[in-house]
Amino acid sequence: MNDEKRAEIFRRFALAEPEPKTELEYSTPFELLAAVLMSAQATDAGVNLATRRLFPLANTPQAMLDLGEERLAETIRTIGLYRAKAKHLIQACRLLVDEHDGAVPADRESLERLPGVGRKTANVILNVAFGQPTMAVDTHIFRVANRTGIAPGKDVLAVEKKLLRKVPARYLQHAHHWLILHGRYVCKARRPECWRCPIADLCDYRDKTPEPAPPRRVRIGPPDRETAA
Repeated sequence: MNDEKRAEIFRRFALAEPEPKTELEYSTPFELLAAVLMSAQATDAGVNLATRRLFPLANTPQAMLDLGEERLAETIRTIGLYRAKAKHLIQACRLLVDEHDGAVPADRESLERLPGVGRKTANVILNVAFGQPTMAVDTHIFRVANRTGIAPGKDVLAVEKKLLRKVPARYLQHAHHWLILHGRYVCKARRPECWRCPIADLCDYRDKTPEPAPPRRVRIGPPDRETAA
């Protein structure tokens, strides 16, 4: 892998999806924060089902505090770890109201002080809500960065730092979304779908998976006369 290949990889991603978006549904920075806090060990689709019930009831920190932890937990109980997530969300709402006038802060230090918010969540908020060129490394990005050779590293922080150095500046704003989508739908964990990968010729992964053979057609009905004879 070299800088020319990396530039071409992201050029192709940009050509295929010029404006990638998160699959979480939100309309404000706080709704995004709440959705991301609920997304640990849950699918985006599952979180969206929960927030479609929650946000009409409460979609600001004060409204969520008024709703209360018990009602909040009941509203989002379809997602995993819902009680712990409700507790963290209420604690975060209290801090947002008390220290930030109910607004989501746009700096990493303040975000990471919120209960339940780690570096990855802060990076998502800074990138998606505030347009900062951060790199939120999840399991998909960690896998893609290592498997393809774009930015190999032993842990998520090493991969994050290497991606920030190696991804061309003009692609940094959307890079983490392209990598997440690529890992989620093409460069899958168990069996990467290399036969339909737009960057297969640039990827360092040696064990490229071939296109699966089409299923055999099974004849239904009586045998041909000649065969039967």
